[in-house]
Amino acid sequence: MTNLKIVLRSVSVVAVMLAASCAAPYDGEGPTSDGAANHPIAVEPHFTSIKLSFSVPEAGLLPDDSARLDSFVAGYLSRGSGSISISAPAGRDANATLEYFGARLFSMGVPRSRILVGTHDRGSQVEIGFIAYAAHADACGDWNEDLASTAGNRTAQNFGCATQQNIAAQIADPRDLVEMRGSDAADAARRAVVLDNYEKGKVTAADKTRDQSAAVSDVNK
Repeated sequence: MTNLKIVLRSVSVVAVMLAASCAAPYDGEGPTSDGAANHPIAVEPHFTSIKLSFSVPEAGLLPDDSARLDSFVAGYLSRGSGSISISAPAGRDANATLEYFGARLFSMGVPRSRILVGTHDRGSQVEIGFIAYAAHADACGDWNEDLASTAGNRTAQNFGCATQQNIAAQIADPRDLVEMRGSDAADAARRAVVLDNYEKGKVTAADKTRDQSAAVSDVNK
């Protein structure tokens, strides 16, 4: 019985050694298990603009151009960086044109301090533009290695690439990958109400409607 135990122990040790020899440690070269490090997302600024036909302020914009302008300005408000520029054709109507579009952008929520105006001698259309950021990662599809051969214990070249591509395509504002957004100002009025209720020993949470209370009750069931 003693000899059998010795044999079994020897066989076990040999099996462990063989298993360990099949999986070499990572040698520090090539891709890692961090997909973000293998395929980093680059964020770059680019100038985007639209050109609109415009005659006189009284006539305004054609419906299609008006819709294009609304969509363009909404894009600026959500992902634009810095100022938005308005460039009108040089001439006697330039000032009136700039005033029209400046007022239009201000009514849509663009601060006057972020509206830049100017004129140009190229063409007869009004050009409106701003700097936006775009995110992209390197293209996937590197199949130059045999994924069935893993003796080197290395990560595949494509590891994490699809995930990084999806993040770059789906992020609403690529600037969020570069810097953190500033916090909104605190609601002083709401804070005063909460502190007053706290000092008086009252409930500090906001009152819930019947629908909200029912939703919470359903979750707790």
